[in-house]
Amino acid sequence: METRNLRNIAIIAHVDHGKTTLVDAMLKQSGTFRANQQVIERVMDSNDLERERGITILSKNTSVHWQGTKINIIDTPGHADFGGEVERVLQMVNGVLLIVDSFEGPMPQTRFVLRKALELKLIPIVVINKIDRPDARPAEVVDEVLDLFIELGAEDEQLDFPVVYASARAGVAGHAPDALADSLVPLFSVILEHIPAPVVDLEAPFQMLVTTLDYDDYVGKIAVGRIVRGTVHQNENVTLIKRDESFERVKVGKVMIFEGLKRQDVPEASAGEIVALTGLTSANIGETVACALSPEALPTIEIDEPTLSMNFMVNNSPFAGREGHFVTSRKLRERLFKEVETNVSLRVAETDSADCFQVSGRGELHLSILIENMRREGYELQVSKPEVIYKMIDGVKCEPIEFLICDLQENALGSIMELLGKRKAEMANMSSLSATQLRLEFKIPARGLIGFRGDFLSETRGEGMMSHMFLGYEPYKGDIPGRNRGALIAFEEGETNAYGLYSAQERGNLFVDPGLHVYAGMIVGENKREQDIEVNVCKKKQLTNMRTSSADEALRLDKPREFSLEQSLEFINDDELVEITPKSVRLRKKFLDHSSRVRYSKTLTGK
Repeated sequence: METRNLRNIAIIAHVDHGKTTLVDAMLKQSGTFRANQQVIERVMDSNDLERERGITILSKNTSVHWQGTKINIIDTPGHADFGGEVERVLQMVNGVLLIVDSFEGPMPQTRFVLRKALELKLIPIVVINKIDRPDARPAEVVDEVLDLFIELGAEDEQLDFPVVYASARAGVAGHAPDALADSLVPLFSVILEHIPAPVVDLEAPFQMLVTTLDYDDYVGKIAVGRIVRGTVHQNENVTLIKRDESFERVKVGKVMIFEGLKRQDVPEASAGEIVALTGLTSANIGETVACALSPEALPTIEIDEPTLSMNFMVNNSPFAGREGHFVTSRKLRERLFKEVETNVSLRVAETDSADCFQVSGRGELHLSILIENMRREGYELQVSKPEVIYKMIDGVKCEPIEFLICDLQENALGSIMELLGKRKAEMANMSSLSATQLRLEFKIPARGLIGFRGDFLSETRGEGMMSHMFLGYEPYKGDIPGRNRGALIAFEEGETNAYGLYSAQERGNLFVDPGLHVYAGMIVGENKREQDIEVNVCKKKQLTNMRTSSADEALRLDKPREFSLEQSLEFINDDELVEITPKSVRLRKKFLDHSSRVRYSKTLTGK
């Protein structure tokens, strides 16, 4: 057994606590970039969606060199919906940097990722970030982190964690909030001192667990993982041990290690190193790559099950095929099953219909990111309302329960409590963050969170913050009321105009502008009453020689309500769908024909 001059760490935290910004600062101060090199902010967020939304969706590998030691760093997602990414990559490291906001303190995802790290016996370093915030409360946050460690059953060695105070944006760190160095040297020193180097056997037969898959247009599939023992060489014959314990003889192409933001070809790599291997075209996540002469399997990766499902369907609206390139069920099926190969938290199942697939994931954001990626790739599809996945446990119907944290102003407390009460939420704790700001903690059914975010932001006037994580399954809590307003449905196909919209806006809130093409059965607004109603938004004013349009007063239309993809998924009812194309997101009824909708409603009411 040998120890290598190497450290493998993952950076874990709740969303927006500064993980990717800290990696930026570590890369710059370790000399990874040239002095005159232009580097974009949040350089690790390379995906277009990540840069637009300001969140990390996929885990990324990089490395820095400090005082002769190589430090492999894995930047992980902070949102609970992408917890599967975090669970996988923690298998590759020996320690974690737990980033905690100096004001917000531990949040739901902090609890989730820390629990996974402690279960794997990883050594933690706590970084209290954004220490330069005017409302920072570092002493209280450290106490809250310690309480969380104890609550999660940390071992004595893990409880004796070092604390570093930092401002990732400013690139400074220190061992006390009021004694910061002008660089991240204290953080690098703590990493080298406390994170153990991998203890490895270089002479044993080669073994590696595939933890991440990547794809390159030139070399094809790339398998990423940490070498557990032995050495791997370029063009070496190895054995791929599948999940069903079957063996497959394969040949390694290139062997690459991570240097800064790039992959570097090397002739060989040894145990403890995180590597990327090409040539393993049939490799999947959780499988073992082993020596060809004496193959031995490593334990597979166990990932928490999905809690939410939706139906993905071929687009059959009157406008199908106008804006997308991939519209057939064959193309849709290929894309969904390809996603399952790399997205381990996702499940895809075929249904009785060849045009419909049931897709299950960790949450609304998890599924909406997949939909958004597909529409950008040129796919057209329709999706149904998200539904939670129930389980029968000991003969009792159980549903997924989420742990919800809401930060809000005191004046919004009453309305939020009323909203959550209707959604079967149970308060677990209430604490004060400042003179006017409160933190509320709830246990709430996952289905109670569908559509809640929009109401929450409205009631808090955009000032509230909410986050949640999966807790477990509990007995069914009872019915939760859905949307209490009906839809305004387009009466006929055509182009909307100001005259037709002006007449329709008296019925409720509109979602469309003049000059938009609509079809019969498409949802163009929300009714003020509970019932659905058909409106003719394409109706034109009849002009004669006795009355002209210029003689009438100008028609003033209210600004239509605009929906993002997530808001569309939250808005729809069971008898409605969201139509997604590369250029448009439309709401529609499942049955476009009026008489079919009437028959369907009668079957629901039993009349």
